[in-house]
Amino acid sequence: MKLKNPIADLRLKYKKTFEVSLIIALAIMIVAFKFFPDVTSGGLELDATQELFTVEDIQQTKQENRPPPPPKPPIPIEAPSDDVLEDIEIGDTEIDLSEEMEAPPPPKEEKKVEEEPTYFVAVEEMPEPVGGIKAIQEKIVYPEIAKRAGVEGKVYVLAFVDESGNVTKAQVLKGIGAGCDEAALDAVQKTKFKPGKQRGKPVRVQVSIPIIFKLQ
Repeated sequence: MKLKNPIADLRLKYKKTFEVSLIIALAIMIVAFKFFPDVTSGGLELDATQELFTVEDIQQTKQENRPPPPPKPPIPIEAPSDDVLEDIEIGDTEIDLSEEMEAPPPPKEEKKVEEEPTYFVAVEEMPEPVGGIKAIQEKIVYPEIAKRAGVEGKVYVLAFVDESGNVTKAQVLKGIGAGCDEAALDAVQKTKFKPGKQRGKPVRVQVSIPIIFKLQ
């Protein structure tokens, strides 16, 4: 008599036991689904309301090409009529070679404006009256009006002396009136000067000369 292997016997029992338990579990589940449907859902009712979303149709806007603005109306221009053209007289353009032509007038002579000579204000050697200021004072004739009015003072005369020492022009810078200004100008213009010099050469210079009027 052969003995059975205990390990093979246990494997055979395990297989049969697993099949039986599986059948029982399936039967229990079928019975539970059939007779107790509320238990399967866990007793919870899902009454959540679903919100409905309405999708609006968005109309696509089309860019319409606007027509260009109408052109400006042309400005009417009156065309010359035949009547106007008939009134125009066309002169004779033929040249008569036998006719004597008048000579054109001679061109006008442009007068040359002489520029006034330039006088220096300050040079190395200023002009001096020949005989000094005393020579000018001796030429002065005291006006009778100034004597009677008792006019005394000093007259300043600006003298323009050229390269030869002659006074070409004189003017009063500051006067005292009563005929003394004219007397001082006359005395300065009659006086000979030593010409002013710049770098050893005589030049034109303007110089201020004081003339004293004093009653004795």
